[in-house]
Amino acid sequence: MGADLELASGRMASSVVEEIDERALSGFRCVKPVLKLLAHLHGTATERDRARNRQWYMDQHIALLLLFMFNPICDSLRALQRASRLKKVQRLLGVPRASLGSLSEANRVFDAELLKGLIGELASQLQPLPHDPRLSDVGAVLTLVDGTLLDALPKMAWALWKDDRHRALKAHVHYELLKGVPVSGTLTPGRHHENRVLMAELEAGRLYVLDRGYASYELLQAIRAAGSNFICRMKDNAHLVVHQARPLDEAAEKAGIVRDVIVEVGQRAATRHLIRVIEIKCRPYKKECGRKTKYDRSGPCSGETLLVATDRMDLAADVVAFIYRRRWQIEVFFRFFKHILGCRHLVSDHPNGIQLQLYAAIIACLLIALWTGKKPNKATCEMLAWYMAGVATEEELDAHLRTLKTQA
Repeated sequence: MGADLELASGRMASSVVEEIDERALSGFRCVKPVLKLLAHLHGTATERDRARNRQWYMDQHIALLLLFMFNPICDSLRALQRASRLKKVQRLLGVPRASLGSLSEANRVFDAELLKGLIGELASQLQPLPHDPRLSDVGAVLTLVDGTLLDALPKMAWALWKDDRHRALKAHVHYELLKGVPVSGTLTPGRHHENRVLMAELEAGRLYVLDRGYASYELLQAIRAAGSNFICRMKDNAHLVVHQARPLDEAAEKAGIVRDVIVEVGQRAATRHLIRVIEIKCRPYKKECGRKTKYDRSGPCSGETLLVATDRMDLAADVVAFIYRRRWQIEVFFRFFKHILGCRHLVSDHPNGIQLQLYAAIIACLLIALWTGKKPNKATCEMLAWYMAGVATEEELDAHLRTLKTQA
């Protein structure tokens, strides 16, 4: 319990303890609809309470974590504890005053996996956003998959990354393209390989869109065996044995397709199979070498084309290229996840506590999507940030949402 109490990181960490003004808090409109859905978690882990004096429950803990997501002023575990003292928070969220010890213990005893059902229930309520009509005939759930690193405290010995001096976590996220929301997330040490995480979470009926870090022949075979399909960027030095060249139509040439071929991949019999590879023109850029500063572009220059592999022989080449180009939307989510929801900073150093925070962030994104009912653009993200910071009023946010135009 003591480890969480020592956490010094926060969105606006300060050595001065300040009381929170309840008038500065926002986001209750988003959080209140989910309170009934959290009610079934109320009795979680109560078997430990033999003295029957427990005063802090899982549904209350998640409600307070969601308040953290919508309020940059709540910058740490201590800030959440101070927020729980406020009458407005207690009245609208149905939570009592919490102690630091209760919040710290909650991050260990409330099983984060129990939130998966709630995430699935909220995701099922969302309808696909307006989109390019070419995506309507895909016949599978378009799922973007990627991971992002989160800085860990030096004391987190379990969060291995490069060496003993570097600690990091990796959040592995599945993002449904047509709904515009994350639908699942897994937390691992930074060193954990993305392929193994995805292989353990494969579902049927999906079209996984992957970057070249996932370009493993074993993984691609596993996706097919699970009853799903893939569109995956291949490494530039991939060894391809061409079996057949497919003709390019006008739409493919207009989309910058250089060639569309059926190739044999895999060196071993267990992974050797035929797939389709599409070569697409792209803008060359300098690759980063290692994890230096974001301004470092000292690596070699990329080529003028990229290779995208798929097992979908029925899709037009320009549609495959169009889908892969939409992979950037998960990067937009990661920016929202870290900078607006504040998940660069952790409220726990325990794996389960951080997983609770990750799931709470996914729930917050689903609630925003249900609230707005529209596809947010950059201006919407900015307005949400101003609203959460207390600069924009709820009326000004509503006015923005009414003028927001849906985009394909």
